[in-house]
Amino acid sequence: MSFDWGFFWKNLLTPGAPFLQGLALTILISVLAMAGALVVGLVIAMMRRSTFMPFRVIASLYIWLIRGTPLLVQLVIIYTGFAAANVFRFQDVDLGGILIKAAIQAAIVGLILNESAYISEIIRAGLDSVPVGQTEAAQALGMSGASAMRWIILPQSLRLMVPPLGNSFNGLMKSTSILSVIGVSEMFLVTQSISAATFRTFEIFAVVAIYYLALTTIWTIIQSAIEKKLNARVGIVTTASPWQRLFGGRRSAPLTPVTALSDSGVLK
Repeated sequence: MSFDWGFFWKNLLTPGAPFLQGLALTILISVLAMAGALVVGLVIAMMRRSTFMPFRVIASLYIWLIRGTPLLVQLVIIYTGFAAANVFRFQDVDLGGILIKAAIQAAIVGLILNESAYISEIIRAGLDSVPVGQTEAAQALGMSGASAMRWIILPQSLRLMVPPLGNSFNGLMKSTSILSVIGVSEMFLVTQSISAATFRTFEIFAVVAIYYLALTTIWTIIQSAIEKKLNARVGIVTTASPWQRLFGGRRSAPLTPVTALSDSGVLK
């Protein structure tokens, strides 16, 4: 069977409504899951840094469990396993006329739990990269621990966290293809349905590969702009363009933390 270029270009340039709905669902789930994972990851990271040992133990066990098991297994346990064991069953929810299916809820929860374990380590490493002297200097100026974290530690560590966090979001978008196993009609499952109906497997999966590539490329450009803005705030000129980030080329500015603190407590 030869490659059907007409079928390929038609689905690439003018995809049908089901494919576009799957694309929109892929983006929506990715954004919601990443937002939730950032919140949960921050909580886990703070627990890892806590002086209260039970918090550190719980956070360490959570990270060990989630990072040590496949996402696919976690999704099946969350959606099917808990229901079979009568532990918890996701139900369809109607929010103001918008039906959120049980599988979508389970998918978002599963992605949040999985991604938060990795994000917590990114956040913890970013916070630990700021010298302890910064906190001590802030406290010497009369700042509370929360204020020092808000105004001194986070602004410095955020610039170091953005690159790995951005890469995590890219990986998360690609991981949504696994959600088809629990029946979420995202882009990959819709593509499987089109393939089964038309027997044009190569053509339609080439189309979906291009769409995934487009999503990750767009996010890489956005991420590059965010990094450039954060670097500019501390006086670092980013020389690498988004296209150099994508295809290789000149290296950007090194990600070294700013350690200077003025007498007034403002970052230099």
